[in-house]
Amino acid sequence: MAKYTVSLAKIIDMHKFEVLYTPTAPEEIFVESADVNRPGLALAGYFDYFDPRRLQFIGHTEREYLQSLGTLAAERVDAFMEKKPVAVILSRGLEPGQLTALAQKRAVALLRTHESTSDCMASIISFLGVQLAERMDQHGVLVEVAGQGVLITGESGIGKTECALELVRRGHRLIADDRVEIRRVSSTTLVGAAPDNIRNFLELRGVGLLNVQYLFGTGAVKDTERIDLVLAMERWEDGKAYERLGDVQAYTEILGIRVPIVTVPISPGRNLAIIIEAAVMNNRAKKGGYNAALDFMARMETPDPEVIKNFWYSM
Repeated sequence: MAKYTVSLAKIIDMHKFEVLYTPTAPEEIFVESADVNRPGLALAGYFDYFDPRRLQFIGHTEREYLQSLGTLAAERVDAFMEKKPVAVILSRGLEPGQLTALAQKRAVALLRTHESTSDCMASIISFLGVQLAERMDQHGVLVEVAGQGVLITGESGIGKTECALELVRRGHRLIADDRVEIRRVSSTTLVGAAPDNIRNFLELRGVGLLNVQYLFGTGAVKDTERIDLVLAMERWEDGKAYERLGDVQAYTEILGIRVPIVTVPISPGRNLAIIIEAAVMNNRAKKGGYNAALDFMARMETPDPEVIKNFWYSM
């Protein structure tokens, strides 16, 4: 699995940290762990599970503990700095005192924020979770429909972009066209975005490139969106048995996470934008515990989906 990093410069810029000391340019220091740490045990001298790749936070609790150590404090901090943590962040605007000299001695970056320790840690964890997430590129279109992210897949020329354009015209939002960068930001969540160079653009065959934000306004685009549903387009094949009930939810796996998938056969005259809107609303209903197919089978007083399918096919 590929490893990703984010520069300390980007972290400083995003979170407005004050730089007290860096041994080299922040652009040359890289963070590779999405976890952070409050080094209470390390300052007590216990390093068995200490991970120097993590950003280290020192707040009021750590400061009061160090002050209670008296002359032993400098020795403990020096031992901590000797482990070469990637960076140490002082929260609540704490004065660094002798931390600056010890950071310089061991060449450890020292930063400061006026935020509380908990708030800053939560913000950093969320930021690093996205920046360092496992990721992949997917050919397709990502749109936000009624608050849910829909990844539209299918072969080139099948109509994904045209469908996205119609959805935008109907008040929904474009995230990415043609290429979607997908990141696994947690054990249950996938987030998609467009590469920077094609963000907000659609390529419409026969027309050319369209800037959706310029044509439809800022509300027609969005930078990122969670992927809640995959809609796979495929060309209609005569004689192929397509889903009629939807009593069993199909799934696809992306980066180890199961995502509901709906396969839609494409034929002339089908209004795909309306189909996608209906699929999204139906997916939301299923998440809420309502399955229209099961409800219908209950009304037909039979638990056998084959009986129901035969009923529909005979019509």
